[in-house]
Amino acid sequence: MSDLQPIAAVERDTGLSKDTLRAWERRYGFPTPVRGVQAERGYPPEQVHKLHLLKRLLDAGHRPGRVVPLEVEALQRLAAGVVVATGHGTDMQEWIALLGQHDAYALRNALGQALLQLGLERFVTELVAPLNVAVGDAWMQGRLQVFEEHFYAECLQTVLRQAIGGLMGAVHQDAPRVVLATIPQEWHGLGLLLAEALFSLEGCNCLSLGARVPLADIVAAARSCGADVVGLSFTASLAPAQVHNALRELRALLPGEVEVWAGGQCPALHRRTVEGVRVVTQAGQIAAELNRWRALAQAPAAAGL
Repeated sequence: MSDLQPIAAVERDTGLSKDTLRAWERRYGFPTPVRGVQAERGYPPEQVHKLHLLKRLLDAGHRPGRVVPLEVEALQRLAAGVVVATGHGTDMQEWIALLGQHDAYALRNALGQALLQLGLERFVTELVAPLNVAVGDAWMQGRLQVFEEHFYAECLQTVLRQAIGGLMGAVHQDAPRVVLATIPQEWHGLGLLLAEALFSLEGCNCLSLGARVPLADIVAAARSCGADVVGLSFTASLAPAQVHNALRELRALLPGEVEVWAGGQCPALHRRTVEGVRVVTQAGQIAAELNRWRALAQAPAAAGL
C-alpha cells in the first residue's frame, strides 16, 4: 500500500517517538501498523490522523492510558472540551485567521509589529505562549492543517531569530552561560527558541544545539564552553521513563556545579522529581530562576569580603 507511512516518518510528523509508538502498540493495541515483507511497520493515514490528535491531547495534559484506547470521535469530543477550557479570546482567533491566509509576509509582519509593541519578553510570554496553544486547538477543531502549523512555526522562528540576533553584544557578566538542547527522542525545538529569547534578553550567552542531540554531545558542549546551565525542552509526546532516564543520566554526566533545567509542557516533569534538576515549565519562571542563580553565584564573593 503506497499510502503507508514508515515509523520514522510518523515519528517525525507527529512528534511521538518510535519507542512510544511501539509501547502503545503492545500496551493498548494501537496503533496497529501493517507489516511489510521485512517486518517493517507501515501506518495508514487514519491511524496517523489519530496519532496527531492523541499528541494534542497529551500536550493538554491527558494521560495515554485514558486517551489512546478511545475512538477518534471520542477524542474529537474530548479535544473540543480542551479548546473550550483554554478560553482563547478574539485576538487569538484573529491570529488563526491570519495564519489561514497563507501569506508569509503578512504573518511575519504582524508578528514583527507585535514584537515591537510588546517587547521581547511580553511577546514571548503574553502572545506566543498562548498562541502556540491556540494553533494546536485550531488543528484539533479541524480549522488548521498540519502544514499550516509548520508554516506558523517557520514564520515565528524567523521573527524570533531576528529579535535574538538584535541582542548580540548584550551579554552580562553576571549572567550564566547556557547550553540549550533536546534529547535524541525529542523532535520539537520551538520551545528552545522561546527559551533562548528569554535567556538572551537577560544577558545570557546561549549556545543552542537544537533538537535531537545525543547526551554525550550535550555534555561535550557544556564542558567546552564552560556552561553554567544546561536547559532541556520536553513535549508531552515523550514517555515519562524517557524523560526521567535522560535527566538522571545527564545529571550524572555533568559536573556538579553545572545546573540542569528542564522545561516544556511534559506532564512527567511534574509527576516525579529528579534530584539535581530544576523544573522550569513556564516561560515567566526563567527570570526568577536567573535571579536565584545570580544570588548563589555572588554569595561566595560576598562571604569573602
